[in-house]
Amino acid sequence: MTNSISRTVPASPWTEATDPMCLPAATQAALLADAPWSRYAVMGDSIAEGIGDPSPGYATSPWADRVAAALRATHPDLAYLNTGRMGATSGQVVATQLSPVLDFAPDLIHITCGSNDLWSARPDLRRTADNLESLFAAAHDTGATVTTLTLADAFVGDDMLALRDGVMAVNDLVRTLAAQYDAVLLDLWQHPLRLRPELLSADRIHFTMTGHAVLATEMVRALHARMSQSVNPLR
Repeated sequence: MTNSISRTVPASPWTEATDPMCLPAATQAALLADAPWSRYAVMGDSIAEGIGDPSPGYATSPWADRVAAALRATHPDLAYLNTGRMGATSGQVVATQLSPVLDFAPDLIHITCGSNDLWSARPDLRRTADNLESLFAAAHDTGATVTTLTLADAFVGDDMLALRDGVMAVNDLVRTLAAQYDAVLLDLWQHPLRLRPELLSADRIHFTMTGHAVLATEMVRALHARMSQSVNPLR
């Protein structure tokens, strides 16, 4: 008998309306009511694209689409572009997504990539760092607000556990670049969301819509915090 990972995704004990980690849509919209952004772009890998299984009781809507919806609630003319693609490496994001995003002229840019580089037979973290810096520098130079995130410590199965050290290294690169380029950082590594048994999709890699809903709430909170810092720079 061989060991195998169950492909059944546990049901959440909550719905989106009762989830203690989720803010109601109206509350999210209120937090972003004074947002200065009118053009929102997202680039990167499957996290940026919004891959994930449905969750009963939760809207089937990826996190970035939810953030765009929260902005549009009080900024109906918001323009939104998502170039994220499943499997994209950091080099592919630089080569195929950066120019379209810059041409879009966003004032709010999200960047998430780097973990797919680890699937190479010989991962080159120096090259990953160079690619990520190219993305962050280009986004920062536009004058846009830049956001990013680190991956959560939610690894299941031998294949994914083997990547854990690499993901930690990529997370450290993201943290360093976020500080260097004044990006809004959503650090998910130790977020309590990672402990939910219903967090991962059947592929044991991507968040279910439960996770996307929480991620959207946290990003809205992070954007609101950045807005508050801008209004009260000494705080």
